Amino acid sequence: MAHLLGAEGLGLEYPTKVVFDSLTLGVGEGDRIGIVGRNGDGKSSLLGMLSGRIDPDSGRVTRRSGLRVGVLDQADALDDSLTVGRAIAGERREHEWAGDRRTRDVIAGLVPDLDWQAGLSALSGGQRRRVALAALLVGDWDVLMLDEPTNHLDVQGIAWLARHLGGRWPAGAGGLLVVTHDRWFLDEVATSMWEVHDRTVEPFEGGYAAYVLQRLERDRIVAAAQAKRQNLMRKELAWLRRGAPARTAKPRFRVEAANRLIADVPPPRDSLALERMAVARLGKDVVDLLDAGVDYGGGEVLHDVTWRIAPGERTAILGANGAGKSTLLGLVAGTVAPTSGRVRRGKTVRTAVLDQRFAQLEEIGDERVRDVLARYRTAYVVDGRELTPGQLLERLGFSRAYLSARVGELSGGQKRRLQLLLVLLAEPNVLILDEPSNDLDTDVLAAMEDLLDAWPGTLVVVSHDRYFVERVTDRQYAIFGGRLRHVPGGVDEYLRLAAAGEDGAGGDGAGEEPSESYPFHVGAPGAGEDGAGDATGDPGAPGSGAPTDAAAEASAAGSPAARPALSGAERRAVEKEIASTERRLDKLSAGVDDIHRRMAAHDQSDYEGLRRLTERLRELEGETARLEERWLELSELVG
Repeated sequence: MAHLLGAEGLGLEYPTKVVFDSLTLGVGEGDRIGIVGRNGDGKSSLLGMLSGRIDPDSGRVTRRSGLRVGVLDQADALDDSLTVGRAIAGERREHEWAGDRRTRDVIAGLVPDLDWQAGLSALSGGQRRRVALAALLVGDWDVLMLDEPTNHLDVQGIAWLARHLGGRWPAGAGGLLVVTHDRWFLDEVATSMWEVHDRTVEPFEGGYAAYVLQRLERDRIVAAAQAKRQNLMRKELAWLRRGAPARTAKPRFRVEAANRLIADVPPPRDSLALERMAVARLGKDVVDLLDAGVDYGGGEVLHDVTWRIAPGERTAILGANGAGKSTLLGLVAGTVAPTSGRVRRGKTVRTAVLDQRFAQLEEIGDERVRDVLARYRTAYVVDGRELTPGQLLERLGFSRAYLSARVGELSGGQKRRLQLLLVLLAEPNVLILDEPSNDLDTDVLAAMEDLLDAWPGTLVVVSHDRYFVERVTDRQYAIFGGRLRHVPGGVDEYLRLAAAGEDGAGGDGAGEEPSESYPFHVGAPGAGEDGAGDATGDPGAPGSGAPTDAAAEASAAGSPAARPALSGAERRAVEKEIASTERRLDKLSAGVDDIHRRMAAHDQSDYEGLRRLTERLRELEGETARLEERWLELSELVG
C-alpha cells in the first residue's frame, strides 16, 4: 500500500492542555478512516496538523510529492461576495462544469434547491454548509479530510454523501479521513477507525460496529487484569490477618469471539415494563392529532394529519428539511395551534422539549451549574439505583470539574448534556427531542441512549442521526407532501419512497444519484427568501424545485393523495384493527418463545412429543406471517 501522508513524533500543546505527545501514524492509498473521540480530545486538531493548517510543537508531517489534500472545516470560510455558482464551479464556464459527471452529481445531491445566482450572504447557515461541502467535492483530491460533514444534512443527504464517497475513488486508491458523530455514516464509509484519547491515537480495523466490539474486548481484558490484581491483594490481606496461607485458586478467563462478548447483555429496554409504567403515569390518553393542519399564510405546511400517540410510544419523525417536522413537534408540544382539525391532549400529560437553540439555558446563563442542580431533588431512581443530579450529569459525560462553571461559559456539547438533564429532571411524561445529537461525541450519544432506555414515558424524536433514530425509537413516521405516513420499514423504506418522488421537491441535502440526462441551466431565475429558486425557471435547473416527468408520475402513483381517502369512521375501524393485530402478534411471539423453551427442556428421546411441539410451532409461525402481512396492508391504508 503506497504511502500518502503520515506523522512522526507529533506533539501539540495549548496553554492549559497537552493535546498530543509523540504521535506517530500514517495514511496509505485506499484508507478510509473514521475518527472518533470525546469532544475536546483533539480530533479537529489532528486533522489540522495532518492538513498543514496547524503547526505541531514537535515532530513533523510527511507527504507524498504532489499530494492534493482537500479539507472541510467546521468553521464557515466562504466569501460572502460570491454567488452559489461561483463558489461551487469557480471560474469554469457552464459547458465545462456541466460536462463533468462528478460536478453534476454533487450539485444534484447537495444543492438542487439553491438558486445558482444567489449571493452567499443571503443563505442560511445550513445552506452555506452545503455549498462549502459541494465546492470541496467537485475538486479532484488525493486525500479528503472532512470535519463533521453530515452537519445540516438530512437523512437523504447523508445517504447520498455516503454513496458518493464510496464510489469517488477506485478500490485501493485515494484516502479519506472523516470526523463525525454519525455512527451509521461511519459504518458506511470507514474501513478502519482511529480513536483519539489521552494524547494519542489508537487504531482499530473495520467500521464503527467493529470498533465497538474491539474496544469492548480491550476494556474487558483491562478489567479482568485489574480484577485479578485486586483479588490477589485481597488474598494477601487475608493471609496477613489470619497468619495462615490463603487459598491459591485463581479465576480463569476465556477470550471469546465478539458475539460471545454481548451474548449475556439484556435487551436495551423492557418494552412491556416501560409501557406499563408509562400507562400508570400517563393514563390511556396522551396526544391525539385529528385531521390537523397548519397554514402559515403562504401555503399549508401540514394537512390531514391524524396521529394518536400511545402511552410509552417511542417514535421518530423523518423528512427533508423544511418538510414540517418542527411544526409537527409544535402541534404535539402545544406551542403551535392547528389551523384546521384539532389536537386532543390527556389530562395528565406533562410535555418537555429539548430544542436546538438552548432556549432553556439562556435564562440561567450567569448561574453556576452546581447552583442550578441544587434546585432539584437530591436523588432520582434510575435502573433501580438512586443517583444525584450531579451523578446523572456525569453519566452523560459531563466532567465534575465543570460543576462550578457558569452555564453561559460551557461548550456546545456541555450545554447539550446539561439541557437534556434539566429536561429529564423536570419529570415529564412526554419527551420531545429536536436534533438531540448535535454537538455530542459518540461516547456521550451512547450514554444518552442508555439513559433514555430506562425512561418510561412517551418519546418523540426528530433527528438526522440515523443510528440514534434506530437505536432509541421503535417505529418511524415520515412527512411527505405535508401528510404524515407510517414507514414500517424504517429509514430504508423512507429513503426508497423519497427516491420515488413521494416527498415532492426540495429539502436540504436531498437527492438520489442523478440521471445522466439531467438538464443544467446556470441562469435559474429569482431566489426566494431562503435562497431557493423560482419554480418558473428551467424545470431541470438547480433551484427550480420542479420534479422531472418520471418523478411526477411516481409521486402521483404512490403518494397518499392518490389513494382513496378514508372517512373518519373507516379510519377509526382500521386503527382499531391495527391495535388488535399488534396485540395478537405480541401473544404469538410469546407463544413461539414458550414453545422454543419447552422444546429445549423436552426429553429428546420422546419423538412424538417433539413432533407435536414442532407442528404447533409451525402453526404459530404461519399465523404470525399472515398477521404481519395484514398489518402492513392496514398500515398503508392509514399512512
